[in-house]
Amino acid sequence: MAIQTYRPLSLFDRLQQEAPSLFNVPSLESNFDTEEWSPAVDITETENEFVIHADLPGVKPDDIDVTAESGVLTLRGERESRKEEEKDNYKRIERFSGSFMRRFTLPDTADLDKIAAKTKDGVLDLTIPKIEKAKPKLIKVKVDK
Repeated sequence: MAIQTYRPLSLFDRLQQEAPSLFNVPSLESNFDTEEWSPAVDITETENEFVIHADLPGVKPDDIDVTAESGVLTLRGERESRKEEEKDNYKRIERFSGSFMRRFTLPDTADLDKIAAKTKDGVLDLTIPKIEKAKPKLIKVKVDK
């Protein structure tokens, strides 16, 4: 079973990015400081666990919140912004900063109580173990004589 990404604003974000071109308005200046960004993730499933790798370069571990509730895993955090301005030769900053949030619906087999999270080199690694399947119990039926 594959985990699907919940991205409610992706179409709205795309519309905002494309809107200036609809009206032939150049969009040289963008206010990246206030925009939300969305980290890229890789999701894999093994026999015993689900693994999520999220790219969070420049995000301090203390600025990352991971919660799991009602079968939904939420990654939330913030990357500090760096404001630069140059007027004579225009300079464009394309590295997004600000807050982010990603949500993933977890299958019933995910053990929400045993999720482990660690970060190294700008990558957040989440390990979500699967609940051990209950083995069927054989019940012997006695025949009354």
